[in-house]
Amino acid sequence: MPFILGLLGLIAAAYFWANRARNAAHMTNDLAGMASDVMAAARRFGFSRKLNLHPVESIDDPKLATAACGLAFLELDGLPSAEQHEALTRSVQSHLDLDHAKAQESLILGRWLLSESGGAASGFTRVLRRLVKLQGRDALEPLMAVLNDTAQSGHTGLSIKQKEALEEVTQAFRLR
Repeated sequence: MPFILGLLGLIAAAYFWANRARNAAHMTNDLAGMASDVMAAARRFGFSRKLNLHPVESIDDPKLATAACGLAFLELDGLPSAEQHEALTRSVQSHLDLDHAKAQESLILGRWLLSESGGAASGFTRVLRRLVKLQGRDALEPLMAVLNDTAQSGHTGLSIKQKEALEEVTQAFRLR
């Protein structure tokens, strides 16, 4: 009888470890899929990372920077809903004259840039500075249109962090 119980325990342990290994393989495939999505979006935007520079400093397209700012602004209010993310995609699409696929790719690449910057708050500041360097005052109108649409997609109004981000915009563009 102890032999049978030991055998059943061994089978259960083997089953447990096999499932863990299978789940790890699925997770690895998902991560590889995300990495390939980011790489494909970067290729289509012509984004190339320069050595010894932060990835945000490698941005050459103001549309990409504006989309990343919109995404950071949305995430400053907490985890966005699917409706808020879709509203941001539509806003980026209409105000930056991008098709739906290109707008989604800009947000995918923007998400990666924000994660490389340490989150939405620090990413917003860093990408905003890069946007001002790239386009100057010309970037203000499309940026504010995207931020306005993003703010209206929220259910509770602006959060404290979003108000601080708007204050950063006024300082960056020297509106005061």
